[in-house]
Amino acid sequence: MCKINFMSTIVKETFPVLEMTCAACAVSVESMLQSVTGVQQVGVNFANKTALVEYDPQQVSPRVLQNTVRSIGYDLVIDTENSAAITEEAEQKHYTALRRRTIWSILLSVPVVVIGMFFMNMPYANYIMLVLSAPVVFYVGRTFFINAFKQARHKKANMDTLVALSTGIAWLFSAFNTFFMDFWHQRGVHAHVYFEAAAVVITFISLGKWLEEKAKSNTSSAIKKLMGLQPNTVWLVNQDGSIMETPIAQVQVHDVLLVKPGEKIPVDGKVIDGTSYVDESMITGEPLAVLKQPGEAVFAGTINQKGSLRFKSEKVAGETLLAQIIRMVQEAQGSKAPVQRLVDKIAGIFVPVVIGISILTFISWMVLGGDNAFTHALLTSVTVLVIACPCALGLATPTAIMVGVGKGAEHNILIKDAESLEQAHKVNAIILDKTGTITGGRPVVTDLIWVEEQPAVLYALEQHSEHPLAEAIVAHLPVSGVELQSFESITGQGVTGRYNGELYMAGNKKLLNAHQVVIDPSMLARASQLQENAKTVIYFANSKKVLALVAIADQVKPGSKKAIAALQQKGIEVYMLTGDNAHTAAAVARQVGITHYKAEVLPSYKAEFAKELQQQGKIVAMVGDGINDSQALAQADVSIAMGKGSDIAMDVAKMTLITSDLNSVPRALQLSRKTVQAIRQNLFWAFIYNVIGIPVAAGILYPVNGFLLNPMIAGAAMALSSVSVVANSLRLKMTKL
Repeated sequence: MCKINFMSTIVKETFPVLEMTCAACAVSVESMLQSVTGVQQVGVNFANKTALVEYDPQQVSPRVLQNTVRSIGYDLVIDTENSAAITEEAEQKHYTALRRRTIWSILLSVPVVVIGMFFMNMPYANYIMLVLSAPVVFYVGRTFFINAFKQARHKKANMDTLVALSTGIAWLFSAFNTFFMDFWHQRGVHAHVYFEAAAVVITFISLGKWLEEKAKSNTSSAIKKLMGLQPNTVWLVNQDGSIMETPIAQVQVHDVLLVKPGEKIPVDGKVIDGTSYVDESMITGEPLAVLKQPGEAVFAGTINQKGSLRFKSEKVAGETLLAQIIRMVQEAQGSKAPVQRLVDKIAGIFVPVVIGISILTFISWMVLGGDNAFTHALLTSVTVLVIACPCALGLATPTAIMVGVGKGAEHNILIKDAESLEQAHKVNAIILDKTGTITGGRPVVTDLIWVEEQPAVLYALEQHSEHPLAEAIVAHLPVSGVELQSFESITGQGVTGRYNGELYMAGNKKLLNAHQVVIDPSMLARASQLQENAKTVIYFANSKKVLALVAIADQVKPGSKKAIAALQQKGIEVYMLTGDNAHTAAAVARQVGITHYKAEVLPSYKAEFAKELQQQGKIVAMVGDGINDSQALAQADVSIAMGKGSDIAMDVAKMTLITSDLNSVPRALQLSRKTVQAIRQNLFWAFIYNVIGIPVAAGILYPVNGFLLNPMIAGAAMALSSVSVVANSLRLKMTKL
């Protein structure tokens, strides 16, 4: 469960909701919570059974919210410490009970169907069916009646209302016909019974819900996989140096922890002792293990490979990067796409409309039905109630969103809300930041041209320098034990130092000119060529001549050119905006194939540019990684943060790529297209099912060919519609991105 404080008083919490059985249930819970004083906003998601509530804790408490939900037959889990365990236990109990009731229902219903279909004339047939169907309707189906009653008390109706009305009326009518058969015979009408219809409707609905629960559990597998990355216990290093195994929940900030080879790192922290390679692929998507030395950051869920590491914990429990990723996925799976808000409204009025159609059907048959008017009126009105199912409608969007978000998480694409997932496939203009997005975001040595090799001296010079470019040179050269006799840093020029009595220098042309070092024309030409490719050139020389040229650049990432080409092939206009100089911007744009770019722009201009494109009617996506991109990320229709960027950029963006590979951007847009496609397919089948099913159930075909739909068949079709919608959503799991 997540908790975010904002505007000093308003709290935003996600509560698991128990006992919901259909989309109309979610609407009921949402409207009840919305009516509570102090509640600002509510979003109840039927697919993952959560309520996202924004409320003022000074006006209302979670206990009040829980009691409100309980009053209409549902429950809210408000135990913040153990919400996941309580919810899992409740869902497991519910699933086990549902499976047990469904099996009993099938065993009792089969003989009822066999007698009803083939042995109606056997002695005491009606009484046997009555006895066998009673436990199915009133024990297996008791939750429908209990929930329908609780809903009615608050003048609400849901799927349970439809099932309770249809099966209750069918069974009671059949019982009346069994005990008072002569009532009909005296009027020249055969006394029909529908015990098999009532029993089989309950059975099919229970079976459908059992299959539905089983299928829906698969949609949250991404969350379970992420949660499985964190170990349950850790090795805690005490102040006396002793080591003890401790539950992860007891780890505090600044504790010293030991990670042995092959173990998962339990929390975020900083290495204080030891050297090892750590597999961070589950967090960053990068295939190569990363060398970790003292001072390096480590993250929960990553796997330590060969060496042992001791590190000081910095972020524990819900503050770790892994916990934030899990929370983002959970919130995204629980958020509502714009289309879902429309579906919720439809589901809210659906049940009362269906009851109205059922009553109208009954009246129409009574007026126009002829000799068997009452029997046909009852049969058709009950069938209308049975076949009308808001479940398929309610599951259409959230199941597709849940699977889509989970699929994204598997491909290092974290989606914060459903709206961005629904919107992303419409993007026709995309703005890319340069540094850290198209390029790696840090300088590296790209060329090292030796005239006379002396790497040990160059290493010693740059090791003493505090210039940011010096780090790139030190990282590129082999470690040297050379000790300089003197060292001097000259601002704006470079560094000098003496070794074995000789003066050495590393810096720009000004430094060499100041020491009257002549630069060979061929070296000048080579340096000029490197600079044209947006590389910074460092000269390494002694007092007589240039010994080497070092070219440093923020290199374009290997996948950037391919990703930009993929976006352009989709007809998306790609723009690059950077605060860097025009020369560098032009070189990078040329390398990756971007024709629209602007250099030396301020952070505010990026947001203004996004707004300009929006005013032209474009759907704009912004991809960035820095604090300077946050304003533009907030302005864009779809905002995507590179996961190795700043926390602020990731907080603002609706999507986060936990990888440095820009190819995840076209993958995210492809995922959006596939998810929206699944939503539309689901909604089509849910709507078409009801559009065709309800008139047929009402008897529209009877005047044409004498066909009346059996309530039993209607129950089977209703269950099948929900299962088919969930199954269609699960197809997304097999989609290639």
